[in-house]
Amino acid sequence: MHHPLLKFMTCGSVDDGKSTLIGHILYRAKLLFADQQRALELDSKLDAADGRLDYSLLLDGLMAEREQGITIDVAYRYFTTEKRSFIVADTPGHEEYTRNMAVGASFADAAVILVDASKGILMQTRRHLRICILMGIRTFAFALNKMDLVDYSEAVYQSVCSDIHEMMQEFPGVSCSVIPVSATDGDNIVDPSDRMPWYKDRPLLSWLEEVIIVPPSEDKGFVLPIQRVCRPNAGFRGFAGEISIGTVQEGDRIRVWPSGEEACIKEIFRLEKKVSSASAGEPVTLTLDTEVDISRGCVLTKDTRLARGTSLETQLLWMDESALIPGRNYYLKLASQNVPALISHIRYRIDVNTGRHESVDELKKNELAVCDLLTGAPLVFDRFRNKREMGCFILIDRVTNHTAACGIVRSARTGERNLTWQDLDIDRKTREASLGQKAMTIWFTGLSGAGKSVIANALEIRLHTMGKHTMLLDGDNIRMGLNRDLGFSETDREENIRRIAEVAHLMNEAGIIVITAFISPLSKDRRNVKGIIGRENFREIYLNTPLAECERRDVKGLYRKAREGVIPEFTGISSPYEAPRTADLVFDTTGKTVEECVDAILEVL
Repeated sequence: MHHPLLKFMTCGSVDDGKSTLIGHILYRAKLLFADQQRALELDSKLDAADGRLDYSLLLDGLMAEREQGITIDVAYRYFTTEKRSFIVADTPGHEEYTRNMAVGASFADAAVILVDASKGILMQTRRHLRICILMGIRTFAFALNKMDLVDYSEAVYQSVCSDIHEMMQEFPGVSCSVIPVSATDGDNIVDPSDRMPWYKDRPLLSWLEEVIIVPPSEDKGFVLPIQRVCRPNAGFRGFAGEISIGTVQEGDRIRVWPSGEEACIKEIFRLEKKVSSASAGEPVTLTLDTEVDISRGCVLTKDTRLARGTSLETQLLWMDESALIPGRNYYLKLASQNVPALISHIRYRIDVNTGRHESVDELKKNELAVCDLLTGAPLVFDRFRNKREMGCFILIDRVTNHTAACGIVRSARTGERNLTWQDLDIDRKTREASLGQKAMTIWFTGLSGAGKSVIANALEIRLHTMGKHTMLLDGDNIRMGLNRDLGFSETDREENIRRIAEVAHLMNEAGIIVITAFISPLSKDRRNVKGIIGRENFREIYLNTPLAECERRDVKGLYRKAREGVIPEFTGISSPYEAPRTADLVFDTTGKTVEECVDAILEVL
């Protein structure tokens, strides 16, 4: 069976032996030129104390790499065996050069991830795996290297195998093999190892020769991002680019994005030679039968649809030294398009070790996150899982021109950019004057059982008897109505609080006094609430009733269930509560009557 060209990469933590492994494949499979082999032998004698061949020197080409004994840049090598041709990207393992590793991942169809048998899975191993998955790689071989250091132990192999398969459960649809090797001694690199008779599967080179890469998408359409408009003379106007997807023929009717205009293909040129058809991967110049407005960045398609918009949900790897702060301007490059863009919101950061979603205000170098992105001009794109070429992008710093991030499009967020806040003739002051009150939001926070709902309800009764217009928003009531689509993950809890703040803000605009009773355990979420409602209209009341007292009350039996493990992530037991530092009123409800608490609040208001 004929196997097509395989583009693969090697990655893993620093000093796991990536360069040595690939160097050994080239050397043992006799894939070196004679002068390369002589140079390797001479360099090894100069560098190695014991005179053994240092196979990593075949790939570590920079002087700094040889001096430090690490890979810094991505080293590409082409080689071929009787069964297959290969291009390998040897990528750096050091965290400092993660961006270089991501470049190699964007090129590859498969990945060989090295794991040191004496150390097992490290954080950098997990980070590299996630970056590979982000870049669309779905075929992996884990090379369990340095088996010579653990006496070729089957028990060590089985233990690390178990850890790897547990780690891979998070990624359904991804195939992986685990191969025990010794990159320095050559075990299971080209030939099966006599020192590991318990391993019955293929050596690494055989796996590379036989692995089948299933394309991520069976899209049968045609996509051509335009890179250049050719006008050599007044009689010729061609549109040049490399075909991303599919095949095109003379006479085919194509659609132009983003304009939506249609035309038929008149001629197809490939390297100045006229042809009747062309396929994916080929550079072409097309002429059309009608005059259509096309420039660099436009996309031609046939039998497929793309999205056009200015608001995207993305997943990205932050690569810049300075942190990502929402609102800062960048250039976004997707296919041949280059448009102004900004990150409007970081939805969550992805923990490299556990995959957990974490709420953050900024992103640091080498962190992965899901973010909302806005562009300054309409962008033509598709989801990455549908069309890899039309769903991956980079962000470029507008000052330094450095690549700040690489990412993929998860989905379009429709309509948001077309909305603007509408100023109304009857404004908030008019409504407040009509109602005879100052609108504000009174935000109760504290542990479950601290007394929030009871005191909030009593406060509303007192204000109502004073002739005030109020609305009480209670946690359970909101969860059963407005926010019944939300769960209890960290991201959903954050969205729960954000929606409540927006509702409170709208009611304040109507001149109404809003009282809320929510645990709202994270200070970051309460800061966001304050930002939405406005500091001058926000009153934070912290009921710092001790945990023991809250647990003693336990009206709903929640603490008991949390202690028994029935309710995971319960605030105060298995999930933290971040006490406010600048609350307008702080008091312990232990031993106080409800009326005394309401009196204290009204005194502050």
